[in-house]
Amino acid sequence: MKRFPLIVAALACGALAYAQSQARRGVEPQVPSEPFKGITTDGKPVPGLFPIHATGVTTEPVRKAAQAFLDGLTEEQRQRTLFPVDDKEWRMWDNRHFMARQGMAFADMTEKQRELGFALVRSALSAKGFQTARDVMRLNYALGELANDFEQYSEWLYFVTIMGKPDAKQPWGFQLDGHHVIVNYFVLGDQVVMTPTFLGSEPVRAESGKYKGTVVLQDEQDRGLALMRALRADQQQKARIAVGDHASNANVSEAYKDNVVLDYAGIPASELDPKQQKQLRELIALYVSNMDDGHARVKMSEVDTHIAATRFGWIGAIDDGAVFYYRIQSPVILIEFDHQSRVAPPQDRSRVPTRQHIHTVVRTPNGNDYGKDLLRQHYEKYPHTASASK
Repeated sequence: MKRFPLIVAALACGALAYAQSQARRGVEPQVPSEPFKGITTDGKPVPGLFPIHATGVTTEPVRKAAQAFLDGLTEEQRQRTLFPVDDKEWRMWDNRHFMARQGMAFADMTEKQRELGFALVRSALSAKGFQTARDVMRLNYALGELANDFEQYSEWLYFVTIMGKPDAKQPWGFQLDGHHVIVNYFVLGDQVVMTPTFLGSEPVRAESGKYKGTVVLQDEQDRGLALMRALRADQQQKARIAVGDHASNANVSEAYKDNVVLDYAGIPASELDPKQQKQLRELIALYVSNMDDGHARVKMSEVDTHIAATRFGWIGAIDDGAVFYYRIQSPVILIEFDHQSRVAPPQDRSRVPTRQHIHTVVRTPNGNDYGKDLLRQHYEKYPHTASASK
C-alpha cells in the first residue's frame, strides 16, 4: 500500500472542511530495519514472562466494534485500512504531527464512520482512557488555534488501521496513530496487550478558544511528584537517574525505539516502605487504567508479580512548579513521563522544558510490545497461521 498524504484542514464558517492535499505530503516514517526484539536491559529478552493463557475477560466488545467499523467503510477505504497481523506497520507509529500515515483518518470519515471509529476506541479503553485520548485530540485543535495552522494541527488528523481480521480466536489488533495519541491494541483470544501507548499534549491546558478549560495529564504529573516528595532524602538520592535540573527531552522509548537497551535505574520498590510502595503501585495503575477495566486488572496482577523488582527513577527538581522526568521500569512494564520543551508555535528557542508540553509512554518490555511474544508463541503452536509479512 502507498502512504497517503496528510489531510489538510481548513476553518470555514465555524466548521472544519477537509480534503486530501495532493501538493503536500507528510514525512515518511522509518521502516524498521532490524527484527523486533523488544526493550531489554541487556539486549536479551527475559523468557517466559508472557504465557498464553485465559484471562476470563471478554474481548468480544472490541471485536464487534472493529468489525462494525470495517463494515462501515467503502471497499477502497477498507483496502487502505487493513494490514496483516504481523505487518511492520505496527512499528511505524510516530507521535509527531507532520508524519505521513496509513489507514483511515477521522478527517476523511463521514459522521457515521466517525461514530464507529470512536466506538472502537471506546470499547478498548476505560472511560478515563477514552476521555484522555479525546481531550488530547481536542487540545491538538487548540494548538491549531494558537498556531493559526489547521493544516498541521486538527482534532481529526488521527488514523485507524486494523491488523489482521477481528476474530474471537485468531490474533488481530488495531492502531490509533496521530499527534500525541498512539494506541496499539493487540488481541489474542481474551488476552490483550495495549502497548506501546503514547499520550501527550502541547498545550496541556486550553486557556481560550473552542475547547477552553480542557486539561490533560495532571494526575500523572502531580502523583509522580508526590511520590518523589514522599521519599526520604537518602531514597531520593537513590531515585535520581541524573544530577541537576531536567534540561532536555528525556524519554528514551518513543517512536522507533522498539529495541532500545535500557538498564534499570533509580530506587527499587523493595527499598520503599509500605506506604511508598502503595503510592508507586497507584501511580502505575493510573497509566494501566487507560485500558478497559477488566484487562487493566489482568495487567496489574502481572505488575504486582514483579513489584519488588520495579524501579522508580527521577530527573529534575521537586519544588512547586518543577519540571521533571520520571521512569518506572520492571520486567513487565516501562512507563516514562517527561516535561518537554516547546516545539509548536510560539516556539521557545531556549529549549527549556515546560509544564505545557508533556509526553508519556507505556511499553511492555522483554518482547511483548504489540503482543509480539504472544504472537510468536501462537505461531509456534499454529505455524500455518503466520503470514509472509514480518
